[in-house]
Amino acid sequence: MDAVPALEEPLRQPLRSVLGPATAKVMAEHLGLHTVGDLLHHYPRRYEERGQLTHLADLPMDEHVTVVAQVADARLHTFASSRAPRGKGQRLEVTITDGSGRLQLVFFGNGVHKPHKDLLPGTRAMFAGKVSVFNRRLQLAHPAYELLRGDGEETVEAWAGALIPIYPATAKLESWKIGKAVQTVLPAAQDAVDPLPPALREGRGLLPLPEALLRIHRPHTKADIADARARLKWDEAFVLQVALARRRHADALLPAVPRRPGADGLLTAFDDRLPFTLTEGQQKVSREIFADLATEHPMHRLLQGEVGSGKTLVALRAMLAVVDAGGQAAMLAPTEVLAQQHHRSVTEMMGDLAEGGMLGGTEHATRVVLLTGSMGAAARRRALLDLATGEAGIVIGTHALIEDKVQFHDLGLVVVDEQHRFGVEQRDALRGKGKQPPHLLVMTATPIPRTVAMTVFGDLETSVLDQLPAGRSPIASHVVPAADKPHFLARAWERVREEVANGHQAYVVCPRIGDDIDEAAGPKKAGEKKSPEDEAEKRPPLAVLDVAGQLAKGPLQGLRVEVLHGRMHPDDKDAVMRRFAAGETDVLVATTVIEVGVNVPNATAMVIMDADRFGVSQLHQLRGRVGRGSAPGLCLLVTEMPEASAARQRLNAVASTLDGFELSRIDLEQRREGDVLGQAQSGARSSLRVLAVIEDEEVIAQARQEATAVVAADPDMEHLPGLRTALDALLDEEREQYLEKG
Repeated sequence: MDAVPALEEPLRQPLRSVLGPATAKVMAEHLGLHTVGDLLHHYPRRYEERGQLTHLADLPMDEHVTVVAQVADARLHTFASSRAPRGKGQRLEVTITDGSGRLQLVFFGNGVHKPHKDLLPGTRAMFAGKVSVFNRRLQLAHPAYELLRGDGEETVEAWAGALIPIYPATAKLESWKIGKAVQTVLPAAQDAVDPLPPALREGRGLLPLPEALLRIHRPHTKADIADARARLKWDEAFVLQVALARRRHADALLPAVPRRPGADGLLTAFDDRLPFTLTEGQQKVSREIFADLATEHPMHRLLQGEVGSGKTLVALRAMLAVVDAGGQAAMLAPTEVLAQQHHRSVTEMMGDLAEGGMLGGTEHATRVVLLTGSMGAAARRRALLDLATGEAGIVIGTHALIEDKVQFHDLGLVVVDEQHRFGVEQRDALRGKGKQPPHLLVMTATPIPRTVAMTVFGDLETSVLDQLPAGRSPIASHVVPAADKPHFLARAWERVREEVANGHQAYVVCPRIGDDIDEAAGPKKAGEKKSPEDEAEKRPPLAVLDVAGQLAKGPLQGLRVEVLHGRMHPDDKDAVMRRFAAGETDVLVATTVIEVGVNVPNATAMVIMDADRFGVSQLHQLRGRVGRGSAPGLCLLVTEMPEASAARQRLNAVASTLDGFELSRIDLEQRREGDVLGQAQSGARSSLRVLAVIEDEEVIAQARQEATAVVAADPDMEHLPGLRTALDALLDEEREQYLEKG
């Protein structure tokens, strides 16, 4: 039997565990670390310097922390309690200090004996626990601790070097226990297979991988840490970019039918009728798309643009070009509301060009059909027949398009709207309906910074629409601090009434529906004291059904108020949207079902309740529903969060700029990239540990260049076994499928 390579050895196995079975179990269950290699790639989050103490003054509430501090005093108290009625209860209070502040530690019952012996005044130690408040003072209850003696051989060995690594830990496993486990497996780092080609590593002056692993876990100087991190960032960026470059390379070899529009066909007829000229951006992006459609390999293009920049028009022109060339085009939308909205706006834009084969249809006309899960049987049969015969050149639908029954005559282009809402299998099933792979255009209204696009959608060519069409109005955005200044909220409702009095309409958006299926926060424990920020966080988010009722009886009494949410019957949703679009409703109280694609130019005001419960990009999306006509838009972000909170800073950022790319950077800096990459790469964890997508733009761009060159020279990695191994580790089966299907 072959020996298991050192880094693939499981931490926990029946006969001989690398670590204690209990430690290995916690590592697997709570940190996702299963092998020696996993543990070596669990890098320290930061480093404590010997003699430089953590600032106790900056401790975060309710978080697990690790601090290095000195015992100032320790006092043992006895008290009477229900368990120890004769005054035999014991409580040890230890005060620790680090020069910046003081912190109380408490131990109870039988847990006082060992710390009472260990934690004498003057003792230095590492302490780990969850920060809580008692009697308005910060404390750690029953913290785990590790004494720092500094003289004993064992301690010197354990904390060799001046820097103590602090690892991402859990309540069940403290940082220094992880550190000890890492020290146990560190010799195996010598066997790490280097994924970087030697020429690349030497050309860029990067450390060999075993050396980088040693230095990140046992640095002697800060320069060691910097060198190790620089090397490990390259690993992550390069391996990911090679995976994407191989995908681009493979796609470029696939056959596809070139789709070139006729000189005087459907597209020309459509363009001649447009009541406005395309923006420069729309013309440029259309040229890029048409050039791709004319090639013999499938187009893979990401079209991203600001809210309201006219992406739908660009996508429609691409679909018309394909229909012109004898093919069919399918547009996949994430919700029925959006599919119906797209169908309505496409047929309105096309007019009689959308009435192919019908009375009144013109010479070049085609048929545009809608296909959703809730359609009646007769309408559905008719739509399916039109697709199978080729009568319908364009179909717009939800994932109902993917079902086996749906057959196309000749599918030439798939347009996916709001890419991030579709699973890999769904897109793959639709692409599989073409006789040859169809061209693919992915649209997103969430602007993505260039590096994220390169990292997440690195297999797609990217087109950006960053100009707004003429006639779009500016949107003024303001934060309404409802808790600090209740009269601001009253004024917000007055502004809504003023907009309606001027003949306009308004949206009110809430995070929840309110039919009790989706209650958010759990019950409050008896006697719990909450900070104002906690109170705002812990109460259930405001709900559409409650808010609509309160507004109709209160500040918006006399106005026509309707509700819209995702659990309504599709026909009811459509009827509500039609009434709102027709101006028969003054105020629409809705969940985020209106987030994308809903287009009512007469709606000029939006009030977002509990705005702090939404992400930055989502707020930007929602805001894009107003100001779509000639009258200026107004967006009011209502929150109960205190002024100093991070949530308020986020809302201030949204209010201060209409630049979606700027906002997406802010959003990304505040979240971990894992949220972005994890979801986009595999629906699972992110593979990024040291690479920060925004900070490391330079590395990502350089890695992409290097990866493209490496793949062009050796697509199967025959001469780069180390890189092949790293790719296999990155692309477990699920990820491999993701990249295969895209």
